[in-house]
Amino acid sequence: MITFRNVSLIYPNSERTIVEDASFDVHEGEFVLLMGLTGAGKSSVLKLINGLVPHHTGGILSGEISVAGRSTRALKPGELADVVGIVGQNPVHGFVSDIVEEEIAFGLETLGIAPEVMRKRVEEVLDLLALTPLRRRVISELSGGEQQRVAIASALVTNPKVLLLDEPTSALDPIAAEEVLSILHRLVHDLGLTIIVAEHRLERVIQFVDRIILVHGDGTLELGSADEVLKDSPIAPPLVELARILKLPAIPLSIREFRKIAPTIQAALNVSTEQLQKVGEPVLQVKNLSASYEDSHSMYALSDINLDLHAGEVVALMGRNGAGKTTLLKCAVGQAPIISGSIEVLGRDPQSFSDQELIACVGYVPQEPSDLLYGQSVEEECALADRDNKVESGSTLRIYSELMNIPSLSAHPRDISEGQRLGLALSIILSAQPKIVILDEPTRGLDYEAKRVLVQNLKEVAHRQKRAVFISTHDVELVAEVADRVVFLADGEVIADGTTRQVLTASPAFAPQVSKALPQSTWLTVAEVESYVNAQK
Repeated sequence: MITFRNVSLIYPNSERTIVEDASFDVHEGEFVLLMGLTGAGKSSVLKLINGLVPHHTGGILSGEISVAGRSTRALKPGELADVVGIVGQNPVHGFVSDIVEEEIAFGLETLGIAPEVMRKRVEEVLDLLALTPLRRRVISELSGGEQQRVAIASALVTNPKVLLLDEPTSALDPIAAEEVLSILHRLVHDLGLTIIVAEHRLERVIQFVDRIILVHGDGTLELGSADEVLKDSPIAPPLVELARILKLPAIPLSIREFRKIAPTIQAALNVSTEQLQKVGEPVLQVKNLSASYEDSHSMYALSDINLDLHAGEVVALMGRNGAGKTTLLKCAVGQAPIISGSIEVLGRDPQSFSDQELIACVGYVPQEPSDLLYGQSVEEECALADRDNKVESGSTLRIYSELMNIPSLSAHPRDISEGQRLGLALSIILSAQPKIVILDEPTRGLDYEAKRVLVQNLKEVAHRQKRAVFISTHDVELVAEVADRVVFLADGEVIADGTTRQVLTASPAFAPQVSKALPQSTWLTVAEVESYVNAQK
């Protein structure tokens, strides 16, 4: 179905070759995972398949690529639209209509599909992705996860033979991600669709895939079965790292496989008396807060929220897509409509701060990190941040270089990957050293190594510098590693507020892989298991 023959790619003014002499085949009806470090070139490989590279991006391309017998060199992306569907890293950038139903129908209209056929296909895909209740909603008012499902539906509705997805679960909660991946798995097995997914959250997807393409970052690609590639891969989900620590005879790709071959470990942490530690004074206080985007106030995005955030702690805000997490973060920086109740930042209403005062007190990275970027290169952006934040020259660049294995310093911020843009925005905020750091989905597009560095930085900010960190995320592995406390939202209401261990182990859907793999223990992270194993030697 997809053939690469001696393909090489380099972008204009690029510091490295993106793809170097790559040759491989992807067969009809395969589910393939594309993985690699942030910025390694995964998105470029996807765009090579549908012709966006080099037709829209420029660059020097050699070799031959064919999809369903058609040459991507000879045909432009529009001429491959009936064969290849693609969902980008940020679905917002691909929307052309305001209403969900109209957006899904748009692709069919451009292909000249008859109205009666169009109606049937739209209904099918609305049901397939559980979007029927949202069909007449305005896309800009949907949560990030809901927007991602709309983007997937828009790609599926044209019945392509090949579907390319760039981080399709990055903005989805664990339950919604499982639903989407199950749908993709069913499309592969029932309809023979060929699917290639670029993804960083390997723990979600490896159990579904047939093969893996590992993008090394030096231009070379490695293709093999999941267990072959993951056996020695420097990038691996917690389950595989756990198998390595326990020296299991095979690499498990699912919790079920792990439990079949794992030894029984009876040891458990004593957490029966674990309590929340209020390590500092309250820096963010939410009192009886209700907020709504509706003029009638009939539907509240938040309802009667009470919450305190203290200096020296990392608090994770979790819940299903559309639960109100982003709205609560926006309230903290004076950007969301408060109907009743109050919110105080360092004892003041955030709307009473001047822009400069608010920036000094609260560092906020929204779901769309590009909103914070205005430099002409990554290096210039870091230098501008040093000047604006009044910190030592090189401070922002140092943080960014630690986060990113492939920094691409001379590239324009709009030309780097979504994960690199997020890392750049995080670096700008962290270098300013605000009293409160607020992050909305801070690991979207980040590889495991970048997440480890982020965890270290956030622990430094909270535990050593005694600042407060407030994170909204669907990344349960991040929460297990960094959070002191978890607040769980559902339908705009707080339904759980406790220590990370108490909240995560009580939720089967939101539990990390270690907790699922070793249910007889109360461990959350690979590091906890590794400490135990080392102590037994």
